[in-house]
Amino acid sequence: MANDKITKTNAVRLLEKAGIDYGTVPYRVDESDLAAAHVAAELGEDIRTVFKTLVLRGDRSGYFVCVVPGDCEVDLKAAARVSGNKRCELIPMKELLPVTGYIRGGCSPIGMRKHFPTFIHSSCQQHSHIYISAGVRGLQIKIAPADLISFVAACVADIAVASGD
Repeated sequence: MANDKITKTNAVRLLEKAGIDYGTVPYRVDESDLAAAHVAAELGEDIRTVFKTLVLRGDRSGYFVCVVPGDCEVDLKAAARVSGNKRCELIPMKELLPVTGYIRGGCSPIGMRKHFPTFIHSSCQQHSHIYISAGVRGLQIKIAPADLISFVAACVADIAVASGD
C-alpha cells in the first residue's frame, strides 16, 4: 500500500522498516490554513478520521503526545489525568521543532527525536483507518488505528473535546 512516488519521510521509513501496512496521501498545503479541517477537505475525507498530533508538557512527566481527531481539541484535564500529571499545557510553538524534529502542520506521532508517552483518542477505534501527518506539510499517512497504537505504544483514552470552531 506504500506509495513509492512520494519522498520518504522518517515516519514512512520507520513504518516500512517495521513492516507495517500504510499508505501515503499527498494534499495541497495552504500556509495560511494549516488546520485539520483544511487537510480533511483536501483529502476528501471525514474530519473525524484526520488526526492531529499535539505535544504537551506535564508538571510531573514532562513532554507527552496527544493524537486527537481534527474536529476536537485536547481536553487538558483529561490529558493531565491519563498522563499522571496534575496540570499540563501545549508546548509553545517555538519548542516544537527542537523537541520533536517536526514543524507545525507536519508533526507526526511517529519518528520524533525522542519517544514520548503517547495517548490517542479512543474514537480512532471507530474507523478502519485514520490519517496522521507523515512528518511534513502536504503528506498524510493512512494507517489502521491498531497498527499506529501498537507501533508508537500509545494508550487509548478519552482525551479530547469537541472543538469550539
